Amino acid sequence: MPHWWEFFTASKFVIGCPNSGGVPDRATLVRMRPQPLICVTDVEASSRWYQRLLGLKGAHGGKAYEQLIRDGELILQLHDFAVEHHHGAIGNKDDTPYGNGVLLWFEVEDFDAIAARAAEMNADIVLPRHRNPPDDPNGGPNHWELWLRDPDGYTIVVASRYGTADGSWRPEGNPFMHKG
Repeated sequence: MPHWWEFFTASKFVIGCPNSGGVPDRATLVRMRPQPLICVTDVEASSRWYQRLLGLKGAHGGKAYEQLIRDGELILQLHDFAVEHHHGAIGNKDDTPYGNGVLLWFEVEDFDAIAARAAEMNADIVLPRHRNPPDDPNGGPNHWELWLRDPDGYTIVVASRYGTADGSWRPEGNPFMHKG
C-alpha cells in the first residue's frame, strides 16, 4: 500500500477519500494549494521587497491587494490593512507585532542566491544562514535556513530542500523530502 506522502508534490496536496483507508485512487484526488495572505502597511513596497528577495512576480498589482507568483503558481497574497473590500477588515494595523506566532516558510531551490539578495537588501536578519540541525549529521532535515523580517516585521524563513546541507544524512521515508 502506498504511503500518503507519495501523493505529495512541491505545490500540490492530495486528499484521500476517507472510505478508501486514506489512500486516494485517481477518482478521489483533490488538488489543494496553500495561498497565504498577509496584511501589510504598504502593498506596493512589500510587493517589491518579496519580488526582489524571492524572485516572485506581481500578478495583480495595486495599492490595496497583490498576488505574487512564481512559475505560474500563487505563492503569497498581500492585502492593505486599511482596505475592507467586500469582506470587511482582515487585520488591525495597531495590533503588533504582525504575525505573532506565524512563520512564512519558503522552501526554495535557489537558497544561496536568495541569501545573497537578502544581504544586498540589508534585510533584517533574525537568524543568519545555518544548518538545521546545527550539529547532528544523522538527523533532522539537513537543510539550510535563513530567518529574516519583512518590512512589516513578519518573520520569513527561507530554507533549502531537505537533505541539501553539507551533512551526509538524507531522510528516508520522510513525507517532506522531495523525490527526484
